[in-house]
Amino acid sequence: MNFSLSSLSSEFTCPTNASMYYTNVNLLLSRPSVRVSCSNKNGDIQVSNCDRRRRKVAISCQLIHSHLQDSFDRKERVHVPLHKSDSVRTLLIDNYDSYTYNIYQELSVINGVPPVVIHNDDWTWEELCHHLYEENAFDNVVISPGPGSPACPDDIGICLQLLLKCWDIPILGVCLGHQALGYVHGAQVVHASEPIHGRLSEIEHNGCQLFDDIPSGRNSGFKVVRYHSLVIASESLPEELIPIAWASPTSTLPFIGSKDSDKFNAHETQTEDSIFVDSFLAKVGNGSSNLSDCGKTKSSRILMGIKHSSRPHYGVQFHPESVATCHGSQIFKNFREITNEHWLKFRSSHNKQNHAHSYARMQVSSASRLFREVRRSIGSENNAMDQLNRVVSGDRRLVHNNAEKYCLETFIKVNANHASDDYKRLRLKWRKFGGLAGKVGGAKSIFCELFGHDAENTFWLDSSSTEKERARFSFMGGRGGPLWKQLIFRLSDQSDGCSKGGGYLSMEDWQGSMKNIFLEEGFLDFLSKELQSFHYDEKDYEGLPFDFHGGYVGYIGYNLKVECSVTSNRHKSKTPDACFFFADNLVAIDHKNDDVYLLAIHEGSSSITQWLDDAEEKLLSLNSTVPIELDRQQSYPLSSSTCKAGFVPEKSREQYIEDVKKCLNYIKDGESYELCLTTQMRKPIEELHSLGLYLHLRERNPAPYAAWLNFSKEDLSICCSSPERFLQLDRNGVLEAKPIKGTVARGATEEEDEQLKLKLQFSEKDQAENLMIVDLLRNDLGRVCDPGSVHVPHLMDVESYATVHTMVSTIRGKKRSDVSAVECVKAAFPGGSMTGAPKLRSMEILDSLECCSRGIYSGCIGYFSYNQTFDLNIVIRTVVIHEGEASIGAGGAIVALSNPEAEYEEMILKTKAPTNAVMHFE
Repeated sequence: MNFSLSSLSSEFTCPTNASMYYTNVNLLLSRPSVRVSCSNKNGDIQVSNCDRRRRKVAISCQLIHSHLQDSFDRKERVHVPLHKSDSVRTLLIDNYDSYTYNIYQELSVINGVPPVVIHNDDWTWEELCHHLYEENAFDNVVISPGPGSPACPDDIGICLQLLLKCWDIPILGVCLGHQALGYVHGAQVVHASEPIHGRLSEIEHNGCQLFDDIPSGRNSGFKVVRYHSLVIASESLPEELIPIAWASPTSTLPFIGSKDSDKFNAHETQTEDSIFVDSFLAKVGNGSSNLSDCGKTKSSRILMGIKHSSRPHYGVQFHPESVATCHGSQIFKNFREITNEHWLKFRSSHNKQNHAHSYARMQVSSASRLFREVRRSIGSENNAMDQLNRVVSGDRRLVHNNAEKYCLETFIKVNANHASDDYKRLRLKWRKFGGLAGKVGGAKSIFCELFGHDAENTFWLDSSSTEKERARFSFMGGRGGPLWKQLIFRLSDQSDGCSKGGGYLSMEDWQGSMKNIFLEEGFLDFLSKELQSFHYDEKDYEGLPFDFHGGYVGYIGYNLKVECSVTSNRHKSKTPDACFFFADNLVAIDHKNDDVYLLAIHEGSSSITQWLDDAEEKLLSLNSTVPIELDRQQSYPLSSSTCKAGFVPEKSREQYIEDVKKCLNYIKDGESYELCLTTQMRKPIEELHSLGLYLHLRERNPAPYAAWLNFSKEDLSICCSSPERFLQLDRNGVLEAKPIKGTVARGATEEEDEQLKLKLQFSEKDQAENLMIVDLLRNDLGRVCDPGSVHVPHLMDVESYATVHTMVSTIRGKKRSDVSAVECVKAAFPGGSMTGAPKLRSMEILDSLECCSRGIYSGCIGYFSYNQTFDLNIVIRTVVIHEGEASIGAGGAIVALSNPEAEYEEMILKTKAPTNAVMHFE
């Protein structure tokens, strides 16, 4: 059955009668189980997928339990900071967006304490009132951006009720939160004349306190990043809402980054010097499909900010937290000052706790009863919950630190899943051979001699493109010693939306013994426990210049997104969802110094040097002519009948273009900012020496994050020439991501090649694609990194490869000490460059459009070292050979500026290197 909000007038006009406010908001927050259609009478905005209870993700506390446990899980997330004179406590409400933790990072630095983050449906109204009015836990509230519309209950959650009823709490709404502030007071939310995502505009403001110390107007340097398809119609503003900021409707600005790497610290204000328009744009074009005229509404300017006339409520349509927004930090600083002044003035004549309005006080009473009932029902059963009860009831201890600083001790029991008591104490032995690699023919020669004769169950993390220091080390190995094992994981067939990603794990040890188990909590949980069970001595690897000293090597398939906050997969993968070796013997090559290292790990007091001795003997007997002979011997063609068959795409050109158009409609309706649409190309094969194919591919298309993997029992080989790093964690606890967005073919001549490179660099469309993913990766790292540590040392650099130029950015942050290596991966997987933003909503949409599983493509390949470091790529430019078929995945980011035909051509371009490698090798 369909249910429409017929009480709403055209373009979401909210009722103006006070009593109807409450009726309307309660209707929106009732979260009906029927399908809701949020549209105006003209059908301007159709958000037909409003009912997203099935979408309710497995958030950090995994709120998929009984009602009672769910209530406690929500409260477990409250880490209430000490209210000091120099700190402000913020409740940050996340509308399932992918930029919320950029705001978190900003506020952590500016406020002096991290905000508490909840999703918009984590707390009931009673619980929210309890924390705001009974515990006095927060000084202000920030409402995040998010996909969708404020008229859709599942998009906005509790935020409308908060904006309407909490008149005495300072609130700042960003993007969707800004629209919600307008909508709840009767303003119309309409389609913008053009979606604006990842693009910059100059802002003019009226000088209100939110914009203190920020310039205004054309050429002032106040440029902001916008991500929105909907706007508040300025002519519809009621008297109680005051417009405070506007953007010009005539143009947006391209972004050209400064070469100063310090410009892009997350908590520092951007200045006009880091963003400028170069005169060269006129020569090469900006890459946009059309001019960026923004809005032919009744107003000559686009509304970018509002405030309430009598409440401390503010909204901004743009994104102050974006890395490319100028003066974004100052806005949050100003909101902090607004908060301090509000409470100073308010408390001079009122007491917040005793004089909160009667409706909130009534709800607090109900909340108190709820909390008491929950404590009684669980506290007696589990003594561990007593600690949690202290937080719920406001029992906190102040701890004096260094006579100057105070912090809050919360007594929340962290995840009960500890590592196994049966820990393993690992020891490492290694040998170095200085300057040997070049003398014996390089990495290819070493791999072929030591591991390439049958190539079964081998790996090679291959930095085959080392110019400009893009990568430095390669690692290789095969079936090893007593600690070696192979893991093959397949997700279960559950698709009811409640599965956590449990599945079946097959383990083979070095002697060939097999063991099969079901992992209820999934593969990544298992992997994390394995890594945490290892004990080691850091002195063992002192002197090694790299971070992989042995451990797990393999891949994580795209479908393991169900273990990273996505509720379900629409398509089942033909290949296993994860495959890993535990490598206890390996070879490392330092391409910078031409050194070769042999490494072997063993358990306890045992000492095994046989493999080291044998490998050393083979190394020293090599000469530079061996790889050529091996290549000729191993690389033989397929039968002539197979050679005639080319790769066949899963979708025709017409179907792919139609899917791009569907993506553009989703973007127009505000459901996504960017959608990374993909498809697969397949080719049947008969006899193909897959290692020979990989050797051929690495010569034709060398890449810094290339890889070879073979899992013989699965009849699976992976030939990867990826130029993109997903995520790295080094020994110093620094996380790094290097997303690629923006690709153009190389030119036929040197002059043409340089023109194409510059056109990519100055393309507004490609800049928008890249910026959206940079902000997404900053968000993902912000979940697990120290406040203020996430920064962007390189923004929109152009790198050149054998067949393409690409636009690459680098994001770094310092991992929090309480976060494990696998938790870092879960916070960011799948890589944002393969999903779009906001990530969760975008993956839902893509699952509905794509007709098959991505499998290994879009996942990651790399290592997890036993000492808790890792380095993983993004699986692109890759040939997967499995059970008589070669497959290649490819796609591209769809943004508002996308041209459907051009997107198809870009997708085909990305398959050029791997498909040509297969065809030429045949």
